[in-house]
Amino acid sequence: MSVEAVVFDIGNVLIEWDPYRLYDEVYGKDRREEIFATVDLAGMNDRVDLGAPFREAVEGLVAENPLFRDEIMLWHDRWLDMASPAIPLSVHLLRTLRVKGIPVFALSNFGRETFETACTAYDFLTEFDRTYVSAHHRMMKPDPAFYAVLETESGLSGASLLFADDRADNIAAAKARGWHTHLFDGPEGWAQTLVAHGLLTEEETRP
Repeated sequence: MSVEAVVFDIGNVLIEWDPYRLYDEVYGKDRREEIFATVDLAGMNDRVDLGAPFREAVEGLVAENPLFRDEIMLWHDRWLDMASPAIPLSVHLLRTLRVKGIPVFALSNFGRETFETACTAYDFLTEFDRTYVSAHHRMMKPDPAFYAVLETESGLSGASLLFADDRADNIAAAKARGWHTHLFDGPEGWAQTLVAHGLLTEEETRP
């Protein structure tokens, strides 16, 4: 079966996502390591990705860790600095697929408010034919049920889908459903995968 739609993760596929970079810039590496070892910022972010209101989740973590108030609020106040910049070649590939009439979907762990912020900053995030954001469905990758939502709503499944994600566990969940997959570690490799599947030519992958 040939690929009928291409599915993009967003963070570290279309835009960079690197909280460490911001915290290193503001506090230095040693202090950042202390902050992340003491405060469960990742767990808080997961709650946001599952639908918790962004500011409420951040302020809840502050209430649990008042000595780290400024460090935790940085996650809220400078969120876009962690979700930047765009990855230009990936954006080009997304738009070239659309021009060719190949459906493109997003399947991403994202909060409601943070996704709105990202869409304001990056217009290409509004260009998908279908968008599946974890907070909207209150489930997140690699939960198989989240992948099933995409299949049910799009009417596509298995080898008719090609999925790019930067996390091995998310890729494994897609493979288990029979999807074609690409473990993203840079846009050049993703471009070659699209060529290998006959979706783009080498020339079309070049901006």
